Amino acid sequence: MSIDRILASRGGVARTGDLLAGGVSERDLERHLCAGSIIRVRRGVLARPDAPEDLVRAVAAGARLTCVSAAGHYGLWCVRRTAELHVCRVTRSADGCVNHRGRTVPPHPRLPLVGLADVLVHVLQCRPADESAPMVESAFRRGDITPGFLEARLVGKRNGRARAALASVELTGGSAIEVVARLLLRGAGLEVRPQVHIDGVGRVDFLVEGFLVVEIDGAAYHSDRQALRRDRRRNNMSIIGGYTVLRFCYEDVMFAPDEVLALVFRALGRRPVR
Repeated sequence: MSIDRILASRGGVARTGDLLAGGVSERDLERHLCAGSIIRVRRGVLARPDAPEDLVRAVAAGARLTCVSAAGHYGLWCVRRTAELHVCRVTRSADGCVNHRGRTVPPHPRLPLVGLADVLVHVLQCRPADESAPMVESAFRRGDITPGFLEARLVGKRNGRARAALASVELTGGSAIEVVARLLLRGAGLEVRPQVHIDGVGRVDFLVEGFLVVEIDGAAYHSDRQALRRDRRRNNMSIIGGYTVLRFCYEDVMFAPDEVLALVFRALGRRPVR
């Protein structure tokens, strides 16, 4: 197998020993190094120049990505990027990284990632619920894993916070930011029903306290005139039906949650007569 094919199958980075074991000769390695088509990251680690930096750093550290650092590679919802690299290295810590030691399932068959179940366990143990719940919920929605499988790996007093975050996961979120909004509203003690169908309006993101419609607009909101007209009609029909409507975007929920809740409670204080 060629160097390019081996590296492509491994995310662009591999140990020299793995390349040699795959049938690549030392002469071929030197030729590619001289040509600049591969680079030596450190002794024993080679990569394509365009290899993802996080994968390169993990392999160079003798580790595998996990937690929030593995979310994008598994296609999981991730609401907040972090500059810290989260890896799993069982024998000892990886310098300059957040290290998670435990592994309970086989790692990714090709890429330097721990198995999906371990990624989810690590994020539940490590990150706040507004980061971990969206990742877990996206995996559940795809049918990749079951709640019971994760819960069995979160035993003991030290995993109390992780189990609480897992208990907050549902299958109602249509996006990561909807999961965060649901946690925010319920955390304020409000009655929140996600994905409610209202006659003449359609399905709304949240119905709060039975009369306040809360919609969360994603990045593609109002990408065209037709979408703009459709959402205005939904707002109008909601108000005609006796509901109050509030709309928030990603930045509102993530960076100004207190302002979101303040507006919600102001709206709830002006309950309309229906």
